[in-house]
Amino acid sequence: MSDFTLTIGGNATATPGTFDVLNPADETVVAVCPQGTIELVDAAVASARRAFQTWSAVPDSERVARLNAIADLIEKHNKELAELVTREQGKTQSGPGANMELSGAATWTRVTAGLQLSEEVIQDDKSGRIVARRKPVGVVGSITPWNWPVMIAVWHVMPAIRVGCTVIIKPSPFTPLSTLRLVELMNQALPPGVINVVTGDATVGDHMTTHPDIDKIVFTGSVATGKRVMSNAAQTLKRLTLELGGNDPGIVLPGTKIEPLLEKLFWGCFLNAGQTCSALKRLYVHEAQYEEVVRQFATYCSGFPVGNGMDPKSLIGPLSNRMQRDKVAALVDEARARGARIVIGGERPRGSGFFYPVTVIADATDDMRVVKEEQFGPVIPILKYRTIDEAIERANSLDVGLGGSVWGDNPQEATNFASRLECGTAWVNQHGMVHPLAPFGGVKQSGLGVEFNVDGLKEYTTIQVLSVAL
Repeated sequence: MSDFTLTIGGNATATPGTFDVLNPADETVVAVCPQGTIELVDAAVASARRAFQTWSAVPDSERVARLNAIADLIEKHNKELAELVTREQGKTQSGPGANMELSGAATWTRVTAGLQLSEEVIQDDKSGRIVARRKPVGVVGSITPWNWPVMIAVWHVMPAIRVGCTVIIKPSPFTPLSTLRLVELMNQALPPGVINVVTGDATVGDHMTTHPDIDKIVFTGSVATGKRVMSNAAQTLKRLTLELGGNDPGIVLPGTKIEPLLEKLFWGCFLNAGQTCSALKRLYVHEAQYEEVVRQFATYCSGFPVGNGMDPKSLIGPLSNRMQRDKVAALVDEARARGARIVIGGERPRGSGFFYPVTVIADATDDMRVVKEEQFGPVIPILKYRTIDEAIERANSLDVGLGGSVWGDNPQEATNFASRLECGTAWVNQHGMVHPLAPFGGVKQSGLGVEFNVDGLKEYTTIQVLSVAL
């Protein structure tokens, strides 16, 4: 692999140290990554602050053209970036994997380029004119996770750049390489300092969240880390967008024909080996058809090949890192010890790599960790219920609410029940599907603010009211 560097102020920037990035499929070193420091964060913020003065003032049409040029670059380098994602994150090349992530990144960039924020005329009469308009918030700090390294980077930075903000992005130390390359490409289309990247650990992230010259933080990750980000940002009253953990429920309505839904259920649970915030993570099935659904779903899931993401036969890759693989294994082991039935999977394979098999758990109960905690892996507990009201109450019982779904033969009936779920997005006969024009965010402890569409653009702006007396 080629050398990787930070990009600050449009220039490749050396660092005093490095760290290894591992391939989760075989634990070999993919590349040596530059190690950022708090001093380099300061340099990146200073660069972004200088660039903001000019970038925020350029004509809107120019920002649109620059984003479309970035989309062109992503498409041109799709193969290179997708391979980087697979090698550092594990996502497959086949199926809905790394290539889907990159095509989605280009699409999101183009859609974001086409969004407009219009002035709102509140009063316009003989006595005066009042107009509310949106202004870019300033310098944005983006902290991204390891599960969708390019896609979530695009979700963070493209709306910020679109409205005239400048950005410092810190990728996860597990998956920094594709982001480093993405920022390098973006600098071919943007003025120096509009987008900067600094790698590093929590020390770098903490410095960003407390930095007085960063005006907003956008963070995707766990609830626990999100609370820390929020606490740090409170010192300077930064604006925040937080997309935090979910533990999405799905409810299969009584009597539902399950066979036509198996494929959508599978990918709803196991897209990216289950390492998706909005994946289906607990499935409630009526007691009258419980055993039938468990049997059919387990049989369907057992046919999907798990392996190295670079192998075109693989549809499910490894977990992204050892920490996550061990957490998933511990949750399954605890469920087994407490009487749950492991229908398929549930045994960590021997050999190198952070693999874990697709695992279906029956006879799970609400007090098991595999139900209460977000697994973030290829594991689905299936729970039995007696009445729909009971299922909805249990689905809503946790302190997170990112997504949820209801599955049934009658879409209108399912929609009525889905509207009772306490979550940011409620799906019917599908799960986890997002759209660049549909606002996306969570309720309860799943986050603050939304992404996508004009609502997502507004998150990177402040409101200024112009009130003119005539």
